[in-house]
This record gives sequence, C-alpha cells and structure tokens, in this order.
Amino acid sequence: MIQAFYNGLSGLFSYAKGLKHVSANVANMNTPGFRGTDTFFRNVGGNDGGALGVEITDTVPRTAQGELRQSGNATDVAINGRGFFVLDGEDGERFYTRAGQFRLDDGFRLVDVVSGHRVQALGSDNSLADVDLSALRVRAPEATTRVEFSGNLVRHALAGSNTHTVNDIQVFDTTGAAVTLGLQFTQQAADASRWDIRVSSTALGTLGSGVLAFGPDDRPAAGQNTLEVVIASNGRSQTVTLDFGNPGSLDAVTNFSGATSQVAAKVIDGHAFSGLAGLSVNDQGVLALTYADGRKQDGPQLALAHFADESALQPRSAALYGAGTLTPLFGTAGSGALGRIQGGYLELSNVDLAQEFGDLIIIQRGYQASSRVMTVASEMIEQLYGNGRGN
Repeated sequence: MIQAFYNGLSGLFSYAKGLKHVSANVANMNTPGFRGTDTFFRNVGGNDGGALGVEITDTVPRTAQGELRQSGNATDVAINGRGFFVLDGEDGERFYTRAGQFRLDDGFRLVDVVSGHRVQALGSDNSLADVDLSALRVRAPEATTRVEFSGNLVRHALAGSNTHTVNDIQVFDTTGAAVTLGLQFTQQAADASRWDIRVSSTALGTLGSGVLAFGPDDRPAAGQNTLEVVIASNGRSQTVTLDFGNPGSLDAVTNFSGATSQVAAKVIDGHAFSGLAGLSVNDQGVLALTYADGRKQDGPQLALAHFADESALQPRSAALYGAGTLTPLFGTAGSGALGRIQGGYLELSNVDLAQEFGDLIIIQRGYQASSRVMTVASEMIEQLYGNGRGN
C-alpha cells in the first residue's frame, strides 16, 4: 500500500511535467520557427522487478516543418526543406534557428530580430562570416571604358551624302557624372565600304573622329573596327573605346544593302554614385541588392547548417537551438540535403493544436487516476492503522 501511494505520487509529478510541456507548445503556437516537443514516459522498476512508478524519460523536439507564410518583409526568410540558419552571439557562441526574422541593424549587418545575434554567410572557402552589407550600401562612381555597337549601315550608290546618326549614348566620367555622346556616320565618296565617324557631345563639343572599314563580306575589317575617344570632364580625362564588332562577325555593325540604317549602342560599364534602394533573397540564399540607379549586384550567401539528428538539438529561448555534442555540416540552400530559401516568408510553429488538446485529455485522465490511487492507498493505510488500534 505504501508503494502504491508513491506510485500514484510519481504519476502526479510526471503528468504535471507533461502538462508543462504541452502548455509551452500551446503558448508558442504562433511563435515563428518554434518546434513543439513530445514528452516520453517510462516505468520505474526495482531490482526485484517490482513496480516503482513512472517518470519522464525525455522531451524531444518535433522535426516536422511548420507552415510557410508570406510576411511582406524582404529580409524575412524561410527554409523549405531541411536545415537551420546559423547565428553568432556576442560572446561567440553559435546558435541555430528556423525562425528567419532578420533585419539590417545600424551597421548594415543582418541580425536576428528577437535575439540580436548576427546572421552568418558562407564564403567561397566554406568559412562563416557575418552578413555585412556596410561596404555595399553605396556604389562608388565608375567611369565608362567601353561602348559596343551592333546593327547595319546601308550602302548607298550616292556615297558622301549617305549619313546616319546615333544619339543619346549616356556614358559616365570618373566622378560619376553623365556625359551624352552622339555619333555621325558618313559613307566615303571614294570607297563605299568605308565610313567616317565623328563623335561629339553637346556639352563638350567634338571628342574625336575616325574611320570604320568593312571587308568584302560587308563585316568589320581588322584594324579599323574600333575607335578610341578621350573625354575630358570635371577636370579629369578618360578613354572610351567604341567597339563596332569583331572582324567577320554578324553580331557586329555590318554594311549590307537595305532600306534604312539601324545602329544600336550598348554601354558596357560605368555608373554614377548610387545608394542601396532594396534587397531580396533568392532561393539559394543569395542577397540580391538593387541600387537607386536600377543596377543590381549579388551580396553574401546565407549559410545553412545540417544535423544528422535534429531531435538531439538543445532548445534555447527565442526559438534558438544549441548543437551540444552534435557536429553541424555547413552548406548553402539547395545543396545536398539542404532545402531552398523563400525570401519574404516566415516559417510558423509546427505545433498542432488538435494533437495538443488530445494530449491534454490524456494527461488529465492520467493525473485524475493517479490522484485516485493515492486517495484509495491513503484510505487503506488509515484503515490498517485503525485495525491495529482495535477499532
């Protein structure tokens, strides 16, 4: 009877602990990245095989993925598949999370909103480093060095009066200021396969001149398929190469007969001073940066960690986990067993409320039954003592 009393008491203690875990699951049903836990019970037996009650043997995190929901925040990210984001704390301790609630701090580093820990990127040498955009928040001006042309200059019988102009070619000087160029092509009277070129700017006047020659195949001739002009602007000079195509190429400027000349210019490089206007994260975890001038550039790539046994991770606060004795394998989204990234989404808790309510009923019944066992055992002990007193 005494043992029965303690067996019932162990049931009360164990079911109370089980209720604690269920209540934590329910309380965090709307916490992004939270993973519910399952509670496991086991019997306690003595050396003689007698029953000594029950105890909680372990609590194991559920590894099922939670629902992915759009957040509208470009720096929020979710993993569709396996893997964990990697965070570094201020004391150097490393954490892992499925809650991708990230933001840029004042130093333009990507950090976890709740904990403030720094989000890690994976470098080309597989080393981890902070996702730091401080050096990418602005694009320094870059001078244009090359402009490529394509299209067709139509040969006319009346050489010398056959002209074609290409205007509004915007290039950039060394300070990032825009310079608009215009080209005039004039077919030579003595040779219909040669064209005189004059390069000018409304602000700077004539910048240079040269000759574009075509071979018997009406494609650019070697040695006379490029022209270099010097632009002196804002007290500095730069050389811009005008490239009319490789000799013999059909992708270049050609000299076939036809109705109307059509030549297009493509500025290969150069840009003005521009600040970061927006960012997004692609499915491989690469931060895609967009600047105010519309140009785009790739930034760091988010690191993901993979564990052989995710259920053995150590839960911490703020939906974080510690590795404990586990050894993480680092990689990027879409590689190996790691899932893909969905930018602008968050993974919600994987708590199933219907399952929690079912567990609540089981715990309540177990607690009531254990309490009843203690009551009966107490009454029987009291009756035994009463019999001993001759009652």
